[in-house]
Amino acid sequence: MSNLKWWETAIIYQIYPRSFQDSNADGIGDLQGITSRLDYISNLGVDAIWISPFFKSPQKDFGYDVSDYFNIAPEYGDLKDLERLISKAHALELKVMLDIVAAHCSDQHPYFEESRLSKDNSKADWYHWLDAMPDGTAPTNWLSFFGGNAWSWEPRRQQYYLHNFLASQPNFNFSNPEVLDYFEEIARFWFEFGVDGFRLDAVHTINADEPPFKNNLPNPEFSPGPLPLDQQPFFRQLHDYSQLNQPSIQAFCSRMRQVSDSYDDRFLMGEVDGDNDNAMKVSKTFTQTGRLHATYNFDLLEWDGLTIEEMKEVIDNAVETFNDTGKLCFAFSNHDVPRSVSRQIFPLNLKNEDSENLQLLLLKLVSCLIGSACIYQGEELAFEDVTDIPVEKMQDPWGIEFAYTFPGRDTCRTPMVWDSKAPNGGFSDANQTWLPIGKQHYKRDALGEVKKEASVYNSFSRFLAWRKKQPAFMDANNMTKLSGSQRQITFDRISDKQILHCCFDFDTLTASFEEI
Repeated sequence: MSNLKWWETAIIYQIYPRSFQDSNADGIGDLQGITSRLDYISNLGVDAIWISPFFKSPQKDFGYDVSDYFNIAPEYGDLKDLERLISKAHALELKVMLDIVAAHCSDQHPYFEESRLSKDNSKADWYHWLDAMPDGTAPTNWLSFFGGNAWSWEPRRQQYYLHNFLASQPNFNFSNPEVLDYFEEIARFWFEFGVDGFRLDAVHTINADEPPFKNNLPNPEFSPGPLPLDQQPFFRQLHDYSQLNQPSIQAFCSRMRQVSDSYDDRFLMGEVDGDNDNAMKVSKTFTQTGRLHATYNFDLLEWDGLTIEEMKEVIDNAVETFNDTGKLCFAFSNHDVPRSVSRQIFPLNLKNEDSENLQLLLLKLVSCLIGSACIYQGEELAFEDVTDIPVEKMQDPWGIEFAYTFPGRDTCRTPMVWDSKAPNGGFSDANQTWLPIGKQHYKRDALGEVKKEASVYNSFSRFLAWRKKQPAFMDANNMTKLSGSQRQITFDRISDKQILHCCFDFDTLTASFEEI
């Protein structure tokens, strides 16, 4: 038996609930829909599911703007639906992880609604409030990731409040111990409910230090790139003062770890990122003793994809910093970036007809790295990005803000296609779905691919079954630095019982494994 915890080797399947399966014909995926598809996920051979937020929310950022952390948005179901989902998942030996958004909430959260009314109410200092500069401008030059200033004016308080994303997503003030107490209450509620772990959203954007806040400095490495993403003003700044260089953030991580350690086998994975090349340094800070178990790493999620050489650099950096630990979770796709097979075709000099073999190779690669790995719904089907969504049907606030030059995140969030012969691809019986169905996904509908022996789904399922029998993957998180030719990623995975030589060839688009 391995001495590693389940999360140190887990393959985690990310579900974007709004787009997974609709059970009540309203065009929006829901918890009952997820429950109905758990066998499909279990048969793939993954170890856990991570469900993006389904808490009560006005849905301005589709669940990442929570108005009630203890209740479920009615379009997704209710607590009984979640109870049934967890029960069935556990019966299938799947762990269940929830997405907790701690850095900010919705401006419709009752605590913010109270806080904005005056400077002397019971929630007055639960958020970051500062006076205007003498000329009436915002307190610092900090920018919002979604465009514009990171400070918005509240006329009732006659002060500015901080938001790293939408103006409707005010940041909590974690220097207030009552805020820490509140999130302990949230964590305990869901652990008691039966949840196995949390993916903590954007914890590097938690603001915990006290004023005076400093202006961010210019990013010396910024130069407008070919992609609209590269041209956005946010990236012209370093974010040491607004996000990353705040040691008080770790008070939150330590408190959450104390809570999780008071239960059996609970996992904390924090989403963190860093400016330029310091993401590994940031991850190391967040996973020091007594903090988070692991971080969800962004380095393989570059918007325009990575060359083989760039992938090698990312993996070598991970090995140098985290070898012999399970403190990293890698992913090639998620709900915030274009789908991996679409991003990677061009930088790897491949053709569209290579997409299935490439997707399978990427899935195998990410599953063989140290630590855990997340795969995003549809990767097991080699789904491509959906780039033909009309502007008038876009839903992502980031994409809408920069429409006509930047497609935003809708392209990877379109509903799952389950049955090419059914209305709306089997996702929903509604007349209209919340986002258009990606017609290109009909050729690899999920239920059809399950029946094909050579499909990406079945090939990856067989691989995961084989992986679970290899001590080099399951008993240790030890790997060598990379070797191999220019078009290969090659390394050894090492345990006391086995050394496994792993080679991922981007010419033949095949993976090979040899016990040595």
